[in-house]
Amino acid sequence: MYTKQPSGSAREGARRPSQSMALAAMMFAVAMTFIDQTIVSIATPDIVGELGLSASGMQWVVNAYLLALAAFFALGGRLADLLGPRRVVVAGTVVFVVSSVLCGCVPEGDYALTWLIVFRATQGLGAALLFPAALAVVVAVFPVERRGRALALFFGVTGALTAIGPLLGGWLTGWTWRAIFWVNVPVAVVALILTALAHVSDRRRDEPLDVPGAVLIAIGMGVSVLGFQQASAWGWDSALTWVCIVGGLVVLWLFCRYELRTAHPLVKLAVFRDRAFVADGLVLFFSMLAFVPLFFFASVYAQVSLSASPNQAALYLLYVFAGFALASQWGGRILDKRGARPTMKIGCVVGAVGFALWAGKLTDLSMHDQWPYAALAGAGIGFILAPASTDAVNRAIDASYGEVTGITQTIRNYAASVGLALFGSLLTHRMTENVDDTLQSGGMPAGTARSTARSVAEAITGNADDQQLSAGGSAVARTVQESMPQIRTDFAEANQWVFYGMAIALGVGYLCALRHPGGTSGTERADEPSDDRSHAPGRSS
Repeated sequence: MYTKQPSGSAREGARRPSQSMALAAMMFAVAMTFIDQTIVSIATPDIVGELGLSASGMQWVVNAYLLALAAFFALGGRLADLLGPRRVVVAGTVVFVVSSVLCGCVPEGDYALTWLIVFRATQGLGAALLFPAALAVVVAVFPVERRGRALALFFGVTGALTAIGPLLGGWLTGWTWRAIFWVNVPVAVVALILTALAHVSDRRRDEPLDVPGAVLIAIGMGVSVLGFQQASAWGWDSALTWVCIVGGLVVLWLFCRYELRTAHPLVKLAVFRDRAFVADGLVLFFSMLAFVPLFFFASVYAQVSLSASPNQAALYLLYVFAGFALASQWGGRILDKRGARPTMKIGCVVGAVGFALWAGKLTDLSMHDQWPYAALAGAGIGFILAPASTDAVNRAIDASYGEVTGITQTIRNYAASVGLALFGSLLTHRMTENVDDTLQSGGMPAGTARSTARSVAEAITGNADDQQLSAGGSAVARTVQESMPQIRTDFAEANQWVFYGMAIALGVGYLCALRHPGGTSGTERADEPSDDRSHAPGRSS
C-alpha cells in the first residue's frame, strides 16, 4: 500500500503541487534524453577522428545507450512506484547528467572506447529511470479530466525536441564535440530546480523489489535487442544473430512465467487482461516501428540523395515535427472528449497515407516538394503517441503509473530496435540490387559490380559519407564516382521500400486500433484523485 502522507490543511495548502511547474520540470528533465537520441550522430565523424575509434567501435557507443534503455525501462517504472516518482526523477537526472559529463571528459588513448561505452550505458540507465518516473509525475499531478491535454503537450514538446538534436549537435560540434554531452548540465540544473519548486509529493508502495524479475527482463530485453541491432552487421543468416534474438525471447518468456507466480512482481501482467491496454500497446508498437527509425532513414536520405548538409537534414525533419506537434495537441483534445480509439484510428490512417505519399515523392529528389507529406506522416504519429500512451497509463492497476509507463516505454523501444533492424536490412538489400544494376550498366563486370554494390550500400547506410565511396584512383573507384548521380537516385528508390513499409506498419496499427473497445479510461477512473487533492490510490479500471 502507499505510505501515509502528512495531513493538515495548512501544510497541504503550502505544499500543493504546481501543475504547470511540475509539467515544465518533467519536460526539461526528459528533454535531455530525447535530444541525446539524435545529437550524437552528428558528432560521430569528429569523435571517431579525434579518438581514433573504428566504425564498429563507434556503433557500440551508440548501441550501449539504446541497450541500457531497453533493458532497464521496466525497472525504472517499478522503482517509480516503490520509491516515489519524484525521487526517481531526481536520481535518474543525476545519473544521466553525471554520465554525460564523463562522456565529454573521455581521455584519448587505449581506454577511450571502453570509457565511452561504459558511460553511454549509464546514460541509458539514467534515462530509463527518468522517463517513466517523469511521466508518472505528470499523471499524478493532473486530474483525469485534464490529463489528456497535459500529456499531449508533454509528448508533443519532448518528441519535437528530438529534431533539435542534429541542429544543436551541428552548432556545438563547431566548437568541440564534447559539448554535445556537456550541454545536458544546464538543462539538468533547470529541471532539478523546477522539480524542487513544484513541490511534487511522492506516493510510495511498501513492497519489495522483484530483483529476479528485474534481472530476467534486463537480460531478455538486452540480448534480444542486441540481436536485432547487430543483424545488419552479423547478417540475418548468422547463427549469433538468431541465438541473441531467440535466446532473449526465451528469457522474456521465462520472465513472464516467473512474474505470474511471484507475490510482488516487477510487472503486473494482469494489466494485459484489459483489452484496451493490449490494443494501446499494439498500436504503440506498430507506430514506433515507423516513427523512431524515421529519424535515421530520412536524415541519411537527405544527406545522400538530396546532398544536404547535416543541418539541412535536420531542417528537413522539422517538417515531420511540425505535423507531429499540431496533431498531438488536437489528439489530446479528442482523447479527453471521446477516448483513445477515435484518435488512434485517425492517426494510423493519416500516418499511413502520409508515408505512402511521401514514399512516392522520394525519387523526385526535391526537399521542398516533400514537406506536405512529411508533415502528414508526422501528424499521424502525433495523433497516436500521446492518446495511446495516456490511455494505457490510465488503465494502471492500483494506480501503478510508473510500472505501466515502464511497460509502454519498453514496447516503444523494442519496436524501434526491430524497426531499425528490419528496415535497415530491407534498405541495404534494395540498395545493393539497384547499385549492382547501375554499375553493370556502366561496364563493370558482374562479380565485381555485386561486391562493390554491397560495399557502397553498407557505407551509405552506415554513415552517409559518399566522399569515401569515390576515393582512390582505381577503375572501380572511378566507375563508382562517375555513377554517383545515379547512385543517389538508387538510394532514393531503395528508401521508397522503407517508407512503404512504414505505411504498412501503420496500416496494421489501424487494425489493432479497431480492437480497442472504446470509451475513456478517465470516465472509468473519475473517482481517482490527482496528486494535488489527495494521495489515495485510484480504483483499478
